[in-house]
Amino acid sequence: MVTMSSVALGDVRIVRSVDVQSYVGLKPSTARKSVSLLRRTETRPLMIVRASKEREISVKSSGLSIEECEAAAVAGNFPDSPSPRRPLAPRGTPNVKPLPLSRRPRRNRKSPTLRDAFQETNLSPSNLVLPLFIHEGEEDVPIGAMPGCYRLGWRHGLLEEVYKARDVGVNSIVLFPKIPDALKSQTGDEAFNDNGLVPRAIRLLKDKYPDIVIYTDVALDPYSSDGHDGIVREDGAIMNDETVHQLCKQAVSQASAGADVVSPSDMMDGRVSAIRAALDAEGFQEVSIMSYTAKYASSFYGPFREALDSNPRFGDKKTYQMNPANYREALVETEADEAEGADILLVKPAMPYLDVIRLLRDNSALPIAAYQVSGEYSMIKAGGTLKMVDEEKVMMESLLCIRRAGADIILTYSARQAASLLCGMKSE
Repeated sequence: MVTMSSVALGDVRIVRSVDVQSYVGLKPSTARKSVSLLRRTETRPLMIVRASKEREISVKSSGLSIEECEAAAVAGNFPDSPSPRRPLAPRGTPNVKPLPLSRRPRRNRKSPTLRDAFQETNLSPSNLVLPLFIHEGEEDVPIGAMPGCYRLGWRHGLLEEVYKARDVGVNSIVLFPKIPDALKSQTGDEAFNDNGLVPRAIRLLKDKYPDIVIYTDVALDPYSSDGHDGIVREDGAIMNDETVHQLCKQAVSQASAGADVVSPSDMMDGRVSAIRAALDAEGFQEVSIMSYTAKYASSFYGPFREALDSNPRFGDKKTYQMNPANYREALVETEADEAEGADILLVKPAMPYLDVIRLLRDNSALPIAAYQVSGEYSMIKAGGTLKMVDEEKVMMESLLCIRRAGADIILTYSARQAASLLCGMKSE
């Protein structure tokens, strides 16, 4: 229910005197004064456009300028009270006595000003984190399953995309690398190569934009020849403690390059405390940890895995990512991550797990993050392309709902588009 008001003004010219007694809607005065001020040569009725009616309604106005109203007030002439006559209802509307209601919540929704004043949840560019895919090439490569997203060349395309994001107030990004197959291994050693793709990109970005906040992904799947988040034993089991050892080296490497927040997304047990100890031992006490606290084994990740070419070579990730059917289990992960020193707790995916976001919000004082994942993004894009939904409105509503559920920050591929709209600019 949106109401927009606009006033159509006529031409304006100077008049040398005004007879305040002659104005419609003003009480006549015994004293007549002449005042120099502005007066319209033509007045038009105030037009109110109501989205719920999708039509224009004319409202009578005195048509006086501010100066004329002031002059009339000085002369003691004030407008008459509004007419008590109510607008006509459509033919066939039943004639009923007003309901004896002591409370009518719609009173607080009757105008844009009131709705804005009482809005409980707000969204701004500072709440958004933009995930970016990078690769070793020079060209930006479109991602088929994610319209509008690219694997960015780390030297040029990445810098340009961050520049555009900063221009609309998005100053936080998270990096995801597409690693060449030749550099992948079963133990994912490329993850902690200090001259690898991610550390190089971090150093370049910090040199160009020292004030941006860079989040990184701490996990082995982009670097693993098996496509899993951890080291795979010969029987197919994911090795927990050995994987955590590798993740610690990866986090330290990223922190050394200038990362502000390292984000373990692997869901191994005990990795937050181990990474915190490793960072502190190397002098990186100021580097934050955003733990993927409740990361579910979701079907919404498909487009992301295409973007990074990181699908598991066999099996699935259900022995380390959470069961989508589980709710209370998120509290177990929350308590562990808090105790181990996490600075931010993240829920992934976002929209299908709003209840889990609220659960973490109600049970932790730490900042809560939510990841609007690739499948969520692509569904909204597809619906907009097929004209089944209004893409921009659905996008903005989805982000607002994630905030309402309790998320302080949202990782979303729509960050730049949403921020443009929030800034009053046309989105690309």
